[in-house]
Amino acid sequence: MLDVRRMQVLRAVVTSGSVTAAATNLGYTPSAISQQVAALEKQAGVALLERVGRGVQPTAAGLLLTEHAAIISKNLAEAETALADLRAGRTGRLAIRYFATAGAALVPPALARLRREHPGVQVDLKLIDPEDPLPEVERGRADLAIVVHPRQGPMRRGIRLVHLLDDPYRAVLPRGHRLAANRVIDLADLADEPWVGNEWPPGPCLQVMLDACAAAGFSPSFAVESEDYATAQGFVAAGLGVSLIPQMGLGNRHPGVVVRRLRRPEPVRVIHAAVREAALGMPALRGLLDALRDAASD
Repeated sequence: MLDVRRMQVLRAVVTSGSVTAAATNLGYTPSAISQQVAALEKQAGVALLERVGRGVQPTAAGLLLTEHAAIISKNLAEAETALADLRAGRTGRLAIRYFATAGAALVPPALARLRREHPGVQVDLKLIDPEDPLPEVERGRADLAIVVHPRQGPMRRGIRLVHLLDDPYRAVLPRGHRLAANRVIDLADLADEPWVGNEWPPGPCLQVMLDACAAAGFSPSFAVESEDYATAQGFVAAGLGVSLIPQMGLGNRHPGVVVRRLRRPEPVRVIHAAVREAALGMPALRGLLDALRDAASD
């Protein structure tokens, strides 16, 4: 295999016209330069230089390697520039996964800020809902995922959770409901009500609600199942049951429902950004985390 450093020495000799001149330019002795060229000739199996007067000129093989040395030098310079841009966050790619309500509230402002601060970074953004997006990070398919935590089972090593916000659940009742006049409702007071589900297939958000109901001493009886918060509100407004919806999921409130705080207990889904620790050295990822935290605090 040809030695790249020796190819660059050969290039210096050819472009300067002599071993002595190349030695001066590179800060070596002429003997050291000659040894490097001789070693390269041994690797190549053919003469690379021939004497002309007091100087040297390349053979056909020497000229060929000199041209390739120039290409290698150019490619290395471009690679160093690209690496510097990547380290500085000027280029790169971020894979982001999220679930719907986090996408509506957190991801848009954070992504807009990322584009302003790191315009050269490409973003691979995908909605993973209602499934848990955390496995995408654990399998190395994503750099960051917005997740509801805790979840069942241990998390793989190399994943870090960054807390974003606590999102409390609210009771969603039809207008005219017997509890609609209360500002705060005990969760147990909803035990005998028909319930409207709002997550199918079941995911971590539903589990938070079921665990809270269990702590209040009952299991909800679902009369109607729906796949999203907007549809669930429509069923509640029609008087088909009550529902629990996280506050972040109530951005578009149905006019036929009332929303009340809960207690004893108050269900809360804890939202984190799950990131690969190996990717935390990327300035763009750190910038995105800062933007998500700011969006959550707003």
